[in-house]
Amino acid sequence: MKEQNKNGHDEELDEATPKGTGFSSSEGHSRAHARVGGFGSLRRLCFAAILAAMSLVLGKFLQIPHPFQEFIRISFENLPVLLAGLSMGPVVGALVGAVADLLGCVLYGYSINPIVTLGAASVGLVSGFLARYVVKKSLLAKVTVSVSLAHLVGSVFIKSAGLAAWYLAKYELGYLEFLGWRCLNYLIVGTAECVLLYLLLHNRAFAKQIKEMCKYDV
Repeated sequence: MKEQNKNGHDEELDEATPKGTGFSSSEGHSRAHARVGGFGSLRRLCFAAILAAMSLVLGKFLQIPHPFQEFIRISFENLPVLLAGLSMGPVVGALVGAVADLLGCVLYGYSINPIVTLGAASVGLVSGFLARYVVKKSLLAKVTVSVSLAHLVGSVFIKSAGLAAWYLAKYELGYLEFLGWRCLNYLIVGTAECVLLYLLLHNRAFAKQIKEMCKYDV
């Protein structure tokens, strides 16, 4: 459709775009693509990718292994996964955990253990579910309950089941003894993660940045 402007020239109008929308149909198409899959926005996808990369670095390059029992180690690889679950929900938390574990296996040349990957995903899934749907009011309670149960389900029960076949034979341990060592390991690590996450999320400037990164496109 054409219309004359003030100078008498013909002007092409885009009939597909209603007046007053503020953007063209092509811009609307771009906005739709920016809601990348289940992430809700390109910004959320980038933030999730950064957290997965942080988990990979913390788990593979900055861990503190036990000198005699390699299944015991001080590692904060789950800290970014927990943050993803707490800030973006269970689905994104699970994806961050799974992607970090799979990339770590590929880069280090380990064979992929589906049970361990499931455990890594469960850390983000459980923390995100509890923070979003169960414990909503107190930040301290939200962080404590989410981190504790996420490690109990994902790190102690599921990951231990995936690692047991290898480590029980290597160190001649009983399964309950193996679980006991794993519980002690994640009691120490989980306590430190609870403190760090609470201090970070309690900080107004940090919490504001996290909220900004986790916004959906509208």
